[in-house]
Amino acid sequence: MVTWSGHVLPVVVTIAVWFLATGLVAWLDNLERRTFPRSLALAGIAGIGGLIAILATAQSVSVFAVYAGFIGALMVWAWHEISFLTGAVAGPRRTLCPAEATGWERFNAATATIIHHEIALAVTAVLLIALTWNAPNQIGAMVFSLLLVLRLSTKINIYLGVPNMSTDILPAHLHYLTSYFGPNHLTATLLATIGATLALAAWLGSAALGSVAGSADAVGASLLFAFAALGVLEHLFLALPFRDGALWGWALPRRQHLGSQ
Repeated sequence: MVTWSGHVLPVVVTIAVWFLATGLVAWLDNLERRTFPRSLALAGIAGIGGLIAILATAQSVSVFAVYAGFIGALMVWAWHEISFLTGAVAGPRRTLCPAEATGWERFNAATATIIHHEIALAVTAVLLIALTWNAPNQIGAMVFSLLLVLRLSTKINIYLGVPNMSTDILPAHLHYLTSYFGPNHLTATLLATIGATLALAAWLGSAALGSVAGSADAVGASLLFAFAALGVLEHLFLALPFRDGALWGWALPRRQHLGSQ
């Protein structure tokens, strides 16, 4: 049976935090570059705080501990996102894709634009999994790992090409990344990804409904279900004529928002 505390509230919290956190990150990374050191410092403090929250609640199976681990994982994730979108941790290549590059050469060039960021994410995921291994509350590591998989899937699909290349929230200093995007077409990979993400969301939703109503297990599974469902939505946005600015235009600098219309 669906309950407010065990199923509905976690989904509402996830959507609200996702919407506000994405807007905040987009706002910070589209400010003037002189503000980036301050943003990185604040993000670093938040990331360390998130790690502490995950570790401090790993041995607790209370509903509060699950929410704390969840928020902690998002704080660590936001740290990585701000580091990437400010250009502080991206990759050694910061130039446009060579016009003649194809195949393996294009893949290597594209990888070089984000490899440092990807390594940092992978190391963090492994660290969180190791630190909470066999702990009763592993929601922090699960949330971060799920975000990593969903974001990597999005990047692969964009590299291969998707019908909708919405880049409203991409900062101007990272505009060179768009030269590595694939052609605007629908691929079997994107369709398969949508199907796989739907299956994952259905499985997590079933696990949430199968847990004791109002329990920490129900809350944790519902939080993961909500993120998987948002992952489905994000991949659908790649296939549909949807602009980032429709959701987060309020968070972008006025000059960029106007330019995207």
